[in-house]
Amino acid sequence: MSSTFHADTPLAQRMRPSSLEAIIGQTHLLAKGAPLRRLVEQGHLPSIILHGEAGIGKTTIAMLLADAVNRPFHALSALNTGVKQLREVLDTKDSLSFESPVVFIDEIHRFNKAQQDALLGAVESGDITLIGATTENPSFSVNNALLSRCQVYRLEPLNSEQIHAVLERALLEDNILKKLTIDLQAQEIISQFAHGDARKALNLLELAVQTADPAQSPLVIDDELIGRVAQTALVRYDKDGEQHYDIVSAMIKSVRGSDPDAALYWMARMLVGGEPADFIARRLVILASEDIGNANPNALLLADAALRSVQSIGMPEARIILGQVVVYLATSAKSNSTYKAINAAMTLAEKDASAVPLHLRNGVTKLMQNQGYGKGYAYPHDYPNHYYPQSYLPDNLANTRFYDFADNQREQHSKQFIDWLKNQAASND
Repeated sequence: MSSTFHADTPLAQRMRPSSLEAIIGQTHLLAKGAPLRRLVEQGHLPSIILHGEAGIGKTTIAMLLADAVNRPFHALSALNTGVKQLREVLDTKDSLSFESPVVFIDEIHRFNKAQQDALLGAVESGDITLIGATTENPSFSVNNALLSRCQVYRLEPLNSEQIHAVLERALLEDNILKKLTIDLQAQEIISQFAHGDARKALNLLELAVQTADPAQSPLVIDDELIGRVAQTALVRYDKDGEQHYDIVSAMIKSVRGSDPDAALYWMARMLVGGEPADFIARRLVILASEDIGNANPNALLLADAALRSVQSIGMPEARIILGQVVVYLATSAKSNSTYKAINAAMTLAEKDASAVPLHLRNGVTKLMQNQGYGKGYAYPHDYPNHYYPQSYLPDNLANTRFYDFADNQREQHSKQFIDWLKNQAASND
């Protein structure tokens, strides 16, 4: 497979599989009887979106699927393709084929709405078969109209055993490596650094071979050498991809679960990966209200102050402010009672549009007053303890409750106060 490449071609490119059978991993899609394998065996290829992290074979699979059904293949990258270039490809017909060409769009999540709309018409008419590749969850990044016309397949990162198989195949089959005597002792650490990414694993192997002492025979590729050539390989965070959402979710759930150490770790992963500090701060403001709320109202004040401070100060000092707030929120009492209450109220409001009771209306004109606007309203400040027991809901919603006091000290204190007001008013009747 590698004989057509020259010595400067990267190892990962030289080892690109030449058939679906040669692909390591993705057995849930490509093994005998699996969905994609069944499609191509029947000579059928619908428009699909391949969703998965970098380096796990999206581009290769797209090329081999097109080859398996004998379709013309056009590859584009969303990073450097505009609407004009896209339309030129869509308007191109292969006179030698009655089958629609396969148009592969790498990083399809980076296409704007106009570009995605340009694809939609061609997909709907059957002029092309689209294969989109994305590292980002397509539910968040591909418009619904286009998404509904494609089958979405999730590609899985390679496991340790599969990474080992990729490395062994390279040593045995690559025309350059198989001429060398190589003692590969670092398969496991390469697998750890690669994080399921076959391309990264092959890049590490190639760099290690190039770095090793050429006077050695065999060339020893051990953990120490891999550690040196990997350098920053442990820092892996794609702030534009799905992992962005996963790590944000992990931080929020750690704060919600009152684990300050885990919360700090996930936040540090985001900061080291280049996530904007103000994005993190905004998430903490939302969390302070959603997950802490009235159990500790100061949480929202501190989170909001942190957001403004982070925006005015910036990194790297902003990390100190964010660290303080994350620890404070994680160690605070928790409550989602107000979050549930507003959701319940919104749900009912979507179904119910009851009129405002007359006594709650604002009778600003004589006519309104004659119609009963404001009649019977009791001004609470005119009564003991600034409270009067009157209905503030429409009659058909009387006694409806959205808010239940949570079992934390602050909300229970508020409950005791409201109960006391009601009891005092009842005793005054």
